[in-house]
Amino acid sequence: MIYIIRHGQTDLNKERLLQGRSDEPLNGEGIRQAEEAASWFRSSGIVIDRVISSPLGRAVQTAKIITGGGVSLETDDRLLEMDYGPYEGTSLLDPPPEIITFFSDFVNNPAPAGMEPLDHVVQRLGGFLESLKHEIREGENILISTHAIAMKGALEYLDPEPDGKYWARHIANCEVYETSYEAGGYSAPVPSLNLHKSRV
Repeated sequence: MIYIIRHGQTDLNKERLLQGRSDEPLNGEGIRQAEEAASWFRSSGIVIDRVISSPLGRAVQTAKIITGGGVSLETDDRLLEMDYGPYEGTSLLDPPPEIITFFSDFVNNPAPAGMEPLDHVVQRLGGFLESLKHEIREGENILISTHAIAMKGALEYLDPEPDGKYWARHIANCEVYETSYEAGGYSAPVPSLNLHKSRV
């Protein structure tokens, strides 16, 4: 089984700032969220055999807390967050008009100039998932630690009929989706843990 998780909270998350490629560590709440996710994996009897993470510290830190550091961790640049370009650090509490337009309808409004297009995010994460196919061993559990928009790109790629539905969906810190790989293809992604809701 493959488990895709968004990292725990950072101070920039708490301040509602676009952090993108900024290398911000987990804050106290983010560490607690990762520890709670680790507890969920343990109580569910899920043993992680392999970890692949975005190279950014918050994703690496989340993965290490979940595995207890007992699993060798690999990083892959394709798991990086969306590149916000000149909008890095923009406050979502008082965003410029073009950001309001983009966030109001991701599907029909293209990303502002200088920001990574969403179709590129999907292609990047899809390329990662395609290459992963050739490395999956039967019965192993893989943890993929990444970021909100990158995770949405992966879910859009994995779902056979995405229709852009994941772009507007909130992905909470340390939320987990799972998919399996069988007969040459991935199953549609399924939510398995959301710390802000009852577990599903």
